[in-house]
Amino acid sequence: MADLEAPLVRPKRKKVWVDYFVQFRWIIVIFVVLPISFTLYFLTYLGDVRSEWKSYEQRQKEHEENVKKVQKRLKERNPSKDGLVCTARKPWIAVGMRNVDYKRARHFEVDLSAFRNILVIDKERMIAKCEPLVNMGQITRASVPMNLALAVVAELDDLTVGGLINGYGIEGSSHLYGLFSDTVVAYEIVLADGRVVRATKDNEYSDLFYAIPWSQGTLGLLMSAEIKLIPIKEYMKLTYKPVRGNVRDLAQAYIDSFAPDFDDENNEKVPDFVETMIYNPHEGVCMTGKYASKEEAKMKGNKINSVGWWFKPWFYQHAETALKKGEFVEYIPTREYYHRHTRCLYWEGKLILPFGDQWWFRFLFGWLMPPKVSLLKATQGEAIRNYYHEMHVIQDMLVPLYKVPDALEWVDREMEIYPLWLCPHRLYKLPCKTMIYPEEGFEQERRQGDTSYAQMYTDVGVYYTPGPVFRGEEFDGADAVRRLETWLIENHGFQPQYAVSELDEKKFWRMFDAGLYEKCRNKYGAVGTFMSVYYKSKKGRKTEKEVQEAEKAQVDTPYAEVDQPE
Repeated sequence: MADLEAPLVRPKRKKVWVDYFVQFRWIIVIFVVLPISFTLYFLTYLGDVRSEWKSYEQRQKEHEENVKKVQKRLKERNPSKDGLVCTARKPWIAVGMRNVDYKRARHFEVDLSAFRNILVIDKERMIAKCEPLVNMGQITRASVPMNLALAVVAELDDLTVGGLINGYGIEGSSHLYGLFSDTVVAYEIVLADGRVVRATKDNEYSDLFYAIPWSQGTLGLLMSAEIKLIPIKEYMKLTYKPVRGNVRDLAQAYIDSFAPDFDDENNEKVPDFVETMIYNPHEGVCMTGKYASKEEAKMKGNKINSVGWWFKPWFYQHAETALKKGEFVEYIPTREYYHRHTRCLYWEGKLILPFGDQWWFRFLFGWLMPPKVSLLKATQGEAIRNYYHEMHVIQDMLVPLYKVPDALEWVDREMEIYPLWLCPHRLYKLPCKTMIYPEEGFEQERRQGDTSYAQMYTDVGVYYTPGPVFRGEEFDGADAVRRLETWLIENHGFQPQYAVSELDEKKFWRMFDAGLYEKCRNKYGAVGTFMSVYYKSKKGRKTEKEVQEAEKAQVDTPYAEVDQPE
């Protein structure tokens, strides 16, 4: 395709009462959600401080006691009447966009709310051992003053270790280290029979080690994880480079901003951090970062920008200024850079609070930001939740790097959503085939950004209201997501499971590989105790019949890669 096709022509849509409720939802956000969010953030911070006051020995002792409680709780379950196991976390607390419909049916809850401590930061092994409810804000507060950080730090403060492992996690350093789960060295898991095992890539539980990522907690309950640390410096030297052209030109500029030739790993031009934001079909800003010492940052002529202050412009809007003033460089304190998208939730904050980016709001009330995603979900109700599923898109498209131009064209034509977020990540060729895996024979193609052991992928973040909705036209969100999922399957892409999915079971197992996952489900007794990953991801409330079937069912055979004729 040489250039963009004309956007689809859609008929006008009549407004309904929910449109007006959504339009003025900011009133609830201002007077209810923000004050409660700030209070919860503060209480969480106090809890983190209290945890830090405890010695590592005390934290480990409490951890072992809590693990025994989980084991005891699992043994109390009566398989004939208690339902399938899941955590006791309320459905609206999860950061993901799914309705967590599986918790609306019969199930057996295990409380993991006590598992929120950093158990140890081991400077010798360069490992952080964390419980599953440790969030990114908590770990960076503890590690960054030591000039250490997780190899992959997801941008939003509230994202937890457990969610990033069992689900999906990425950051601007993923082009070097892979996804969040790729940086884990060991998992501590409670299996269906109550046994506690430690899974690593080279012990007797290596199959479980490789099966845990993307499994949504359906193989066992995660008690802790040992995660790789890297040395860092006090500042991030960030370069903002404006790019212009059609979407294929923008995609190529993004690729050229960080990706060396095939297997060229020693290229000093490869940055420590990468992201690109596409603001419209013809303009974007590529950002590349390198760690820098405070001595370098404070040298005469260098500009330091503390983006973490509440009154500062939202990061995506600050980056957009490069389109007017041209390429520029600045130094950002490292921890503030890690969480640069937290305050405005990328650009979703603009929809939640239309005036939230204005200078007067930032100065007077910016310290209350951001609203907790969990509270936004808790206050939206069924009608608004369904409205967002139809009139709003929050999806990530994980696609091979060389397919990014095609992905951008598809999003522009089908959804007309901007800004778009581009973030690269390695997808490793592992000893066994996991749920997500690189294209077969990719290394023989010797494409830009790839190595002999990993294919470079990109997360195309599609978060916002589609253009047709802004224009008052009809837009079928569920159908758009179905088409997106079909495109991903056809192009060896993947859809993170935090998002609303329209996949049926057959297409789900065409997108993901069931082999290792089902083997571990059977080997470690998860069938009949834990829900299957498709059951947890499936949209819609579960009927009692579905619950009963799920309690005794498994995927009979992994579905074929292609549809069979009907």
